Amino acid sequence: MRHDGRAYDALRPITIQRNFTRPAAGSVLITAGRTTVLCTASVDLQVPPWMAGKGRGWVTAEYGMLPGSTSPRKRRDVGKVDGRTTEIQRLIGRSLRAVVDLDALGERSIYLDCDVLEADGGTRTASITGAMVALADALASIPDLAGSPLRDSVAAISAGIVDGEAVLDLDYVEDVEAEVDMNVVMTGGGQFVEIQGTGEEATFSDEQLAALLAVARRGLAQIRELQKEALGDHWPFGGKK
Repeated sequence: MRHDGRAYDALRPITIQRNFTRPAAGSVLITAGRTTVLCTASVDLQVPPWMAGKGRGWVTAEYGMLPGSTSPRKRRDVGKVDGRTTEIQRLIGRSLRAVVDLDALGERSIYLDCDVLEADGGTRTASITGAMVALADALASIPDLAGSPLRDSVAAISAGIVDGEAVLDLDYVEDVEAEVDMNVVMTGGGQFVEIQGTGEEATFSDEQLAALLAVARRGLAQIRELQKEALGDHWPFGGKK
């Protein structure tokens, strides 16, 4: 058993609350244990200048941790964002673009904003999972689209080697102690979008890599069902698994 009583392959309790705020076309408050992220999706009827006239849309993301999301207080990003923030928001954008038909979207931009209200590990993976639901709602709000440009769902989860064991969905305590830390982004159809795996003053074997991916797959299958439940009749993929 882990320090919080979970089994090695158990997720933290996850909630996905849609329509959390009103101004954005899609809005989701997602919690994973004590990690809490507000994900919004806004529609802009323009694309970046370098895409203008090509008939394709764009999906991009911004990510930030609010000052009170950690202790001690995190300084607010003003002007230039730090390297970690840049890397995470690029990851979120790549992950969502992987499942969007940008040609079907037309010359529109979807801006995904992921703001961490409380951080206890897994903020980037929660952001991707919540942003997918917010994106689905935003796309459904566009009246002249012929069906959803979403080709599949996408979700993300962390895994790691802690005390020699492959464990799922690390909180901050486990993330600090992990010998290996990994983030896995996968479509609902079982295709990988990104795998970020790093040894923390350690190495890992083929067998450990396989174990990490196995627990991640099991967790992501559960998360897809939570996304499907949250969207209900707005789930754009029919009954496919």
